[in-house]
Amino acid sequence: MTSENPGPWNEGNPVPLYVITGGSGPSPKGFNLVTLIVARASPDASMQPEQASILTMCAYPLSVAEVSAYLSLPFSVVTTLLSQLVEDERVEAIAPVPVAAYPERGLLEAVIHGLRKL
Repeated sequence: MTSENPGPWNEGNPVPLYVITGGSGPSPKGFNLVTLIVARASPDASMQPEQASILTMCAYPLSVAEVSAYLSLPFSVVTTLLSQLVEDERVEAIAPVPVAAYPERGLLEAVIHGLRKL
């Protein structure tokens, strides 16, 4: 094969992940697997196909883990793509609901003490 005729496309050769993310882009924000992503814009023709797919699939909230699974891309690549979309205000990242804080030990002891008196 010559450089003029590289031959047929071989699907066995994956695209390097840095090509998908555009090399060094914005640093990934504080995403975790359960951060919800909601599209705030429609895809346009000038976008990368992966980013357009994210905007299409996130018409309804999806977690970062779901987006990663649907795109068959690693979490780190998806978070880089999402960081670019958040920076461009095309998607909104909704932090997961924090785990409820435990009540103070003194309050629990007072409740137990009160229950024992019953």
